[in-house]
Amino acid sequence: MDNLQTLVNNYLDYCQDQKRLDSKTLKAYRIDLCQFVDNIPVSHVSDIDTNILENYISSLHNKYKVKTVKRKLATIKALFRYFEYKDILGRNPFNKIYLKFREPATLPRIIPLHTVETLLLSIYRQCNEAPTEYQRKNALRDAAVIELLFATGIRISELCTLKKEDINLYDQSILIYGKGAKERRLQIGNDDVIHVLEKYKKEFLPQIQKCNHFFANQNGNALSDQAVRRMINKYTSLAAIELHITPHMFRHTFATSLLESDVDIRYIQEMLGHSSIHITEIYTHVAISKQRDILTEKHPRNSFHI
Repeated sequence: MDNLQTLVNNYLDYCQDQKRLDSKTLKAYRIDLCQFVDNIPVSHVSDIDTNILENYISSLHNKYKVKTVKRKLATIKALFRYFEYKDILGRNPFNKIYLKFREPATLPRIIPLHTVETLLLSIYRQCNEAPTEYQRKNALRDAAVIELLFATGIRISELCTLKKEDINLYDQSILIYGKGAKERRLQIGNDDVIHVLEKYKKEFLPQIQKCNHFFANQNGNALSDQAVRRMINKYTSLAAIELHITPHMFRHTFATSLLESDVDIRYIQEMLGHSSIHITEIYTHVAISKQRDILTEKHPRNSFHI
């Protein structure tokens, strides 16, 4: 039997049970592969040839950015490698397809440091001046969230899945479970951040214990990434900040700020949990851009009158 949908389901079971992929990766695989099955004109794997694959690749390019297309195709290629491994296919049609992508050079978007400060001031002001206890507690939690995003460069998915035992406020460290189930431990190097985390934990302890996540809402449910995005939008509006700020921009700002302060890029790679230094090197382009601005505006030659 070479029914494609059945084989895809078998492959997803294999990824879960034998490769032990995490739930987020499995969800992305399922979405990409279901899309593939639904949008090709055959239902049996033996009928898939290079023409079908090339037409599908073209359709992806018409809908998505290059980075997304690369990810979706990596998923499908992994599926076909599985077919080879299981002797379901004698010949992999991907072997005859040459894939080369030219991604546009996009620099990571960062938040100006004065804007980060303005945002935090807005949250703490809300905490101090909140008209109700409910609003005050929410603002306290929001301050803890934003402070941790900026203090550690943690991904939003990593922050929302932190368990209560992952943050050790006594030794000021945080255990992060990153992509591919890789662990890394970071120190929190600012006493003000530690203070707001301690205060938050004390006031939200019943909710934290109920859901076993460090960040929770007042109903005792784990904080979602969408809730964090709404939170950021709320305070940027209150602070009259025109820049659209996303959670990931705190990560970019964290890395760029350290690089501009002459921190070795290898340390930054480790703190971000990047598997390769090449991923971290995107931030060197931002630093070079900053150098250009400094030399254009600050170099003494600019004041010469010749």
